[in-house]
Amino acid sequence: MRRLSYILAVVLLVGFAALGAQAQLIRVGGKVKGNDGKPLVGATVVLQNRETGQKYTMKTDKNGEYFSIGVTPGKYHIVITQDGQQLWESGDRIIQDEREINIDLAQEKTEAQQRAIAQLTPEQRKKIQEQKEAEEKERSQVQNLNQLLAQAKSAEDSGNYDQAVSAIKQAVQADPTRDVLWGRLGQVYLTSAAAKKSDPTAAIADYTEAADAYKRAIALKPSEAGYHNNLGQALAKMGKTEDAIAEYNTAAQLDPANAGLYYFNLGAILTNANKADEANLAFDKAIAADPNKAEAYYWKGVNLLSKATFDKDNKMVAPPGTGEVFNKYLELEPNGRYASAAKEILTRLGAKVETSFTKKKK
Repeated sequence: MRRLSYILAVVLLVGFAALGAQAQLIRVGGKVKGNDGKPLVGATVVLQNRETGQKYTMKTDKNGEYFSIGVTPGKYHIVITQDGQQLWESGDRIIQDEREINIDLAQEKTEAQQRAIAQLTPEQRKKIQEQKEAEEKERSQVQNLNQLLAQAKSAEDSGNYDQAVSAIKQAVQADPTRDVLWGRLGQVYLTSAAAKKSDPTAAIADYTEAADAYKRAIALKPSEAGYHNNLGQALAKMGKTEDAIAEYNTAAQLDPANAGLYYFNLGAILTNANKADEANLAFDKAIAADPNKAEAYYWKGVNLLSKATFDKDNKMVAPPGTGEVFNKYLELEPNGRYASAAKEILTRLGAKVETSFTKKKK
């Protein structure tokens, strides 16, 4: 009996030991805040035991809170993800009793940065500080430049072109390494200042300024097709047709998607220079690049019309294809600004005006 009592005592002790081990399972929970300081909703919190590999996976609720019961005490690695993206992970943490593990991602990020900086050498810290100062200087300069550009836009909208030019010149003087500033200066000279000058000499002076500004922009960013196109416009206004032709061709090569525009502009300056054949070659290129470039058809027709002759009955005889291009213009732009002129020309040629072009084809 004493032997049996001893065995029972041992069994009871083992049983109580097992119950004691089971009682050590704990509840772990807490609250997660995102980088914006607000509760992080719908995030996944995973605790992985470093020794056993066991994982406890929890979701944060509308208050950013999470919890799990029955967690075995031990050394854990914590990972937080959301929408498949890892937001944060901890180092190893000892979890021995019930506790709140609150995680503030913004604070954790700051502390991680501070720990990283603390481990840097003095030289590395100096480099980081210099980089921060450079970034702050850049932000301040960009803000100043944007203010000057805003002033220029306001002045330009009010018709005060000299004030607009002055503001942009201040910007390029502050930072002459930005192509966009030179491009903006060229734009004001080209499309506003020069265009409003009644004195041809004064207008040429502004076109010259525009060309110089675009050249500076191109020197900084030679791949920008728009700069070459606008330089071509300025050069054409200055009477430098050959130089303008080269710029339009360069623009078309750099930006094939908009080649129709650049070749049309080329055709326009060649038409103005009374080079009808060369102009029509440019218009053909514009049409090839953009078959819906309506005005290219019209001006091609005008150039063909310039070669028209008259027969013995004083009837106009235009080169082959003249009627077709005017009708094509009407097909694309039945109510366009040249529609009336195109119809009148077709009537004079004795060609049929395609009345089906009174509205767009579907």
